Amino acid sequence: MTPGTRGNPAAPGTPAAPGTPTAPRTPATTAASAAPETPVPNRAPLALDLDKLYTARLQAARARPYLATALFALHTVESRQVPTMAVDAYWRCYVSPGFVDRTPVEELAGVWVHEVSHLLRDHHGRGERVARTRGLTGAAERLRMNIAADMEINDDVFGDGLVRPEGAVLPSHLHLPAGELMEDYLRQFWLGPRTAHLVWLDCGSGADGSEREWDLGPDGADGLSEQQRDAVRFRVAQGISGRPGSAPQGWRRWAEEAFHPPQPWRELLGAALRSATSGPGAGDDYSYGRPSRRSTGLPGVVLPSLRRRPPRVTVVIDTSGSVSDAELGSALLEVAAISRTVGGRRDLVSVVSCDAAARIAHPLCRAEGIPLIGGGGTDLRAGFAKALGGRPRPDVIVALTDGQTPWPSAPPPCRTVVGLFPRAKRPRYNEDNPDYVPDEPPGWARVVVIDG
Repeated sequence: MTPGTRGNPAAPGTPAAPGTPTAPRTPATTAASAAPETPVPNRAPLALDLDKLYTARLQAARARPYLATALFALHTVESRQVPTMAVDAYWRCYVSPGFVDRTPVEELAGVWVHEVSHLLRDHHGRGERVARTRGLTGAAERLRMNIAADMEINDDVFGDGLVRPEGAVLPSHLHLPAGELMEDYLRQFWLGPRTAHLVWLDCGSGADGSEREWDLGPDGADGLSEQQRDAVRFRVAQGISGRPGSAPQGWRRWAEEAFHPPQPWRELLGAALRSATSGPGAGDDYSYGRPSRRSTGLPGVVLPSLRRRPPRVTVVIDTSGSVSDAELGSALLEVAAISRTVGGRRDLVSVVSCDAAARIAHPLCRAEGIPLIGGGGTDLRAGFAKALGGRPRPDVIVALTDGQTPWPSAPPPCRTVVGLFPRAKRPRYNEDNPDYVPDEPPGWARVVVIDG
């Protein structure tokens, strides 16, 4: 949803889910004013006022200097199909000449920041992953995803020299808490009469991952390559990390997760987890929600079918004295990445801190809120036992450790991934024990060395 455009309140919405909060009434434009422009006969089409548009971008860069690299990386494309302004995944910004003409420069500056925020926060990639995981299809679900992404951005992006565009949706408009992510907001509201005024709003494929008719696509001109997009994000994260006091909390959180040079072990750990969660048996269960086709051969008998549900993941973090604070911080970053791998379903991820004894299994709310208790010896067997003793039992166990621990003698009844913190020199022998065998991860686990 692009701020600065108000929808058509006359458009009927679908019935709201029970308990959906009402949103405050906001002024609304007509459907004709929000819809793509149609040239009037005998009148020349309105030209895009580039001076006004670029003046607004310069004002946005002055108000948010840490976003300047991203703002000037956007390539402007004039389009009469776009209701307001929209972006695609290749960092093109599609602009309506009519919208620029009727919007003040101060509000246009806010729209620039809003649109580039969708791309920096990877809403197109996250939207596609959420859509696949939760089975969200159709224009209505994409609109809901766009609104959720807007609320993630708008709760703290304006102010301090940046005017909030009229009509920008905030979490408070739907009586929702600020500071949450798009994936969280998606579970907390539904389309209906209370969101009907947002029906004409569209931030483009860069906000939800669904291609629009005006998109130039990957082979179009002036798009950024994947490496160029990553470089822009890295430069912005550098700017925020260099002066963290000048950025809102949401941007500081984003920079903390994004400000890491590309490292192969992160890709390997993510690939290992995806392989574990998508393998046979992970997340599979029988359900009567869709009867088996074999039921047709057994009159009067209803057989369940095997359905895939999102897998449950338990992360066992080694908190013994041999693991440094920096490694524990890295472990928490991996917990956040794991939650994204399962489609943002934080309720499916739990964390067990373990040294010589296992602690309480904490459900994942926010990674920085997980208490990591320990500091003694190491015995991850207790952590595995704690994870397997939970109900429901996890489909995947991820152990983040330095490897200096005894391991379970038998493989657990679920897939296991081990993230191994590196050690400069691991002991290969013990002079006092000729039968010494170094503690190595077992063969039944997928092992990835976390080489920082």
